[in-house]
Amino acid sequence: MKFTLTSNPLFKTAATLMMTGAVLASATAGAAERLELDVYNAGPGSFHVNATLVTGETEALLIDTGFTKADALRIAAKVLDAGKPLKTIFISQADPDFYFGAEVLKQQFPEARIITTAAVAEAIEKKMQGKVGYWGPKLGANAPVSPVSPVLPEVYEGDTLTLDGHVIEIRGTEGILAHRPYLWIPDNQAILGDLAVFSNLHLWTADTQTDAELDAWTEQLESMLALNPETVIPGHMAAGSDLTAGSIEYSKEYLANFRRAIAESETSEQVKDAMTGQYPEAGLGIALDIGAKVHTGEMQW
Repeated sequence: MKFTLTSNPLFKTAATLMMTGAVLASATAGAAERLELDVYNAGPGSFHVNATLVTGETEALLIDTGFTKADALRIAAKVLDAGKPLKTIFISQADPDFYFGAEVLKQQFPEARIITTAAVAEAIEKKMQGKVGYWGPKLGANAPVSPVSPVLPEVYEGDTLTLDGHVIEIRGTEGILAHRPYLWIPDNQAILGDLAVFSNLHLWTADTQTDAELDAWTEQLESMLALNPETVIPGHMAAGSDLTAGSIEYSKEYLANFRRAIAESETSEQVKDAMTGQYPEAGLGIALDIGAKVHTGEMQW
């Protein structure tokens, strides 16, 4: 079975990873029973966000839709290349880099149903006009969302999706971070579609400002590790990152170190110095800059 990872061609050429060797050593056993996961990894201009095309024998499911029009069109090309009808688009998170491309994908695949959980739909609806108003002018011709009638995902009440007989579980839909669910594919032992997991990047912490939210984030990461996943597709990752549980460990460690830096610092600059010292190669510096300012009280978010 082939596992494909494609980065934005402006930043990295496409790469195809075969499910062999140390990364996904057990994939050969029962490979015919697994779904194929094709990852689109956007560049830094789109916050390194991921979208994943999941394909079975006869149909396809898309998880998230990219940030820009260019992202969405590249994702659409993946769907067309797969040659399977796209029945469902699942929006996993309420941040615009996960759902802005929905309008473009809907134009390309009008029969596809665009869905999300109740908590994610509520969060999107609450902030959508503000996000469109802010990002539309900045993205210009590359803005994928209509300011007049942006696509709002339909609320899906179930806790599982099905693709060619394979069950995909929707987890993390309760509690203080109910608007940040994730997907678990038992047949693939794979986790995907989640804002909690980053790889080789600074974590986005500006939206989790209380101890309770940060505790819930850590607990979600621990619940993911308890599944013992073979494959983990982070919500955001640097190009070339391994698609393993190591990204969950990375995120958990980073979050603990960030909380320690906040407790021991008086200014955002001190927080940034501490974190860049520990993660000198991490991308997405804007996440650290804003997060440090928000958590030290220097910025309202």
